[in-house]
Amino acid sequence: MADVGMQADRVHAVVSQVRAQMLAPEVRKQAPAFNAGQIQTLAGLDKAKYDYWIKQGELPTGKLSPSGAKREFTLAEARQWVRAARGGELRPEGAAAATIAIGNFKGGVTKTTTALTLAQGLSLRGHRVLVIDCDPQGSLTTLFGILPDTEVHEADTILPLLSGSEASIRPSIRQTYWDGIDLVAAAPVLFAAEFALASRQAESADFEVWRVLDEGLQDVRGEYDVIVIDTPPSLGYVTINALMAANGIVMPLPPNALDFASSAQFWRMFKDVTDQMVSQRGAEKTFSFISVLPTKVQSTDQSATGVLKWMSAAYAERLLPVEVPTTVAASAASAAFGTVFDASAGDPRTVKRATAAYERVTEMIEDEMQKYWRKQAERKARHD
Repeated sequence: MADVGMQADRVHAVVSQVRAQMLAPEVRKQAPAFNAGQIQTLAGLDKAKYDYWIKQGELPTGKLSPSGAKREFTLAEARQWVRAARGGELRPEGAAAATIAIGNFKGGVTKTTTALTLAQGLSLRGHRVLVIDCDPQGSLTTLFGILPDTEVHEADTILPLLSGSEASIRPSIRQTYWDGIDLVAAAPVLFAAEFALASRQAESADFEVWRVLDEGLQDVRGEYDVIVIDTPPSLGYVTINALMAANGIVMPLPPNALDFASSAQFWRMFKDVTDQMVSQRGAEKTFSFISVLPTKVQSTDQSATGVLKWMSAAYAERLLPVEVPTTVAASAASAAFGTVFDASAGDPRTVKRATAAYERVTEMIEDEMQKYWRKQAERKARHD
């Protein structure tokens, strides 16, 4: 065990050194910039409409190059253009945020990457996003350029909410480098959340241990269009809270036989646990959608083709008709503690190939969000 402790210290030292070099305060992550063509694509405008809005001057006109031939827009400016162009396609007035949990037992299935790229993709479509990192490892927090070990305190996490010292998630929310995305961070201190929830349940037989996060989000659901929750790779109290707070679930699932078999265990155990916690108390839970996303797909892997067929047979209409490929651009972005959406304007075509799949996923999830909002409106109309 002494050797294990020494190994842990060495690994921690190297990881800390690498992260400190990549994410030091003087090299904080920067959001990408956008050129005129990208603005037109994001906002769904033709060149004539874009030129007209530039002349009107009611939206940001960007920064001209020294020659005056090109314009460059910040992320915040780009989002203003998108929101102006897509106003009718965003969250209706009075509707609550759609809440999406990203879940899977297994590690290494791109769960955290999917959470962030989905959040970034939705923000690029004009939505205001809250991201909640529920994993004590803080991988999602790290992708935002924040060091969990040194820059995240207990008050910055969901722990105060889960332990009962706070009734709302609001005090834990912080802004990020990415305009339109706020964050509730994670850190190793979050390992105490499981014990805190178990203790509260032991103290009161009436305590609804699965509803704490759901109730803590009520205070902010009117301020965001979507809330994306990244769950730990386990089915403990924290993961159950995340899933039960959600209106939709997205499961990233590589076409690998072991990952596929593990996914069956996930759904069975989730059903069994919720039956024990929720159904026996006469409560109900419904989801607007459950989607399974094929990730880490390699076109040269012949065995993956067979597993994809199994996934299609097992998940039917819940299997999203898009495959997220393993690409050089995605690997390079991950090595730099980022995602493919962090790439700046003018990157090579490999970046576009990597982002295309996530852009398609974003469109499909946005469709589900709009269905959820329509159902909200229908229920409100019946009630009125």
